[in-house]
Amino acid sequence: MNDNHQDKRFTLVDIMVVLVILGAAVLLFQTQRQNVRKDSRRKAMTGNLRMLGSSAQQFMAEKGRTTAYYTDLVGTATDNYVRSVSPIAGEDYTKIVIYQTSTQISVSNTSVGTLTYNL
Repeated sequence: MNDNHQDKRFTLVDIMVVLVILGAAVLLFQTQRQNVRKDSRRKAMTGNLRMLGSSAQQFMAEKGRTTAYYTDLVGTATDNYVRSVSPIAGEDYTKIVIYQTSTQISVSNTSVGTLTYNL
């Protein structure tokens, strides 16, 4: 018989190394996924603020007013400019008031923080 025969089985160390590499890869993927979700929420919230800002400017120009409240802009009535604004991550748009002299509007939530849109 041949005494130099090598065993071709995986050792515990080989399996542990593979598991550590897989764990690191999963951790990196999870971090990237959270960043992508946060960025997409931020973009959707910016879109909502942009829509409210544009409709407020249109409202103030047409009505000759210097202030636009959320209730002036959003609703199902025929004179509202936006049918609805869907919160993305629990933010509250109903307290937004836009003045003719406003240069920014902001909204806050726990997952993204405060987001400001320049008019």
